[in-house]
Amino acid sequence: MFIEISKEEFSKKVEDRVSVKNCSYIDAVIYILEENSLDVSLSSKFLTKPIIEKLQEEGQKMNILSKKNKTLPFA
Repeated sequence: MFIEISKEEFSKKVEDRVSVKNCSYIDAVIYILEENSLDVSLSSKFLTKPIIEKLQEEGQKMNILSKKNKTLPFA
């Protein structure tokens, strides 16, 4: 089932999940996508600039994203 969700709604849900569950932004984004039956490959459509920045910071801290990379591939 596909549910329409705006970037702002998506970001609010991600921020709420991070603060309530004390999880990473990466985990929160994946959880919200799955909860709303949205494909992970469409995630860039739902990400606001602040969430993208937080994901980049997290990715660099976890050595998932090179510190040389200034942006995510879809940013």
